[in-house]
Amino acid sequence: MQQATGINSTAAARGGVMSSLAAYGPTYGALAALVLLIVFNAIFTRNFATPDNLWNTLLQMTPTALVATGMTLVIATGGIDLSVGSVMAIASALAATLIAGGTGVGVAALLALAVACGCGALNGALISGFRIQPIIVTLALLIAGRGAAQVISQGGQLIPLNNPAFGYLGRGYVGPVPAQVLIMIVVAVVAVFVMRRSSFGRYVVAVGGNEAAARLAGIKTHRTKITVYAISGLLAGIAGLIETARLGASDAAKVGLNIELDAIAAVVVGGTPLTGGRATVGGTIIGALIMQIISMTFIMNDIKFSWSLVLKAAIILIAVYVQRPKVA
Repeated sequence: MQQATGINSTAAARGGVMSSLAAYGPTYGALAALVLLIVFNAIFTRNFATPDNLWNTLLQMTPTALVATGMTLVIATGGIDLSVGSVMAIASALAATLIAGGTGVGVAALLALAVACGCGALNGALISGFRIQPIIVTLALLIAGRGAAQVISQGGQLIPLNNPAFGYLGRGYVGPVPAQVLIMIVVAVVAVFVMRRSSFGRYVVAVGGNEAAARLAGIKTHRTKITVYAISGLLAGIAGLIETARLGASDAAKVGLNIELDAIAAVVVGGTPLTGGRATVGGTIIGALIMQIISMTFIMNDIKFSWSLVLKAAIILIAVYVQRPKVA
């Protein structure tokens, strides 16, 4: 009897290990790919393995990492958010217009973030309340939002900013660490804690795993969806402000352009399946770093940047194929 119990315990332990490997396998694969990419560039790309380039890589990836963190929560519910780039542009144009018009930096930033968060919440309300496909709702905002950002900036005019307080957001330092990198780290740590330790994190995963079952279990699925899209909008707004502060100007036609592609790629490569039901924020940050290093590899080796988009698309396809449901 004791022997049988021991065998069952061993089998259960092995099952737990295999389950963990299945769940986090893509993340481990992404980490291995990141290491190989770094080693390759350290050997073949001139000036890659320097402190300045390290900080530059982190600075360049911050907007993508912020947007991808919000995208992770959205995808974990089984949704998608194609509007994040346009929401970045809206926040950028609104903040720049207000600051240029004499509004205080704090008030302008808060208003811009409130609008960005509201855009996300609107996405969630339409998706959850009217049962419209997420790709349709967010595609509509992707188009309309870019137009709205250009209207706010008076026809898409470049709005230069020379405000030291606002510029600190994109070019300031806290000790040796750039302010925007610190913001990215804080957001990532909070997101990891929320997804692993809070009831809200469990609700997000439950909704993505089986929405009907989650509803029967008493989870407020509508509220959960609206919240994750609002968070996605808020983080996109923060990314838009950082990008504007770093560049010292707002360009509604270019801020956040195509960032949704890098964000989705980072999420999928990091181990969060597009089918929902699982979220790996740490893997998403690894994925964002991979996307940024790929871009820098092409730029630093004088290879046409357009080819990096082809490679990123191939990476997404491979990642989705690896994560596809296995048919018994």
